[in-house]
Amino acid sequence: MSNILNRVGNLITVKSIVTLTVTAVFAVLAIKGSISSELFITIFSTIIGYYFGTQKIDDTSNKKE
Repeated sequence: MSNILNRVGNLITVKSIVTLTVTAVFAVLAIKGSISSELFITIFSTIIGYYFGTQKIDDTSNKKE
């Protein structure tokens, strides 16, 4: 149970909140038709790539310590 709470706590970081917020904003803009689906995919891919890329770097640096 403690492991689950720890994982949920790790999800609530500034980086995660920003990623989810920006994704939601661009999803709403794409649904409204304010931006094209191609632009949405490009932006979403960049955000997700950055999020998981920095997460991998954080995981790697934590293992070295």
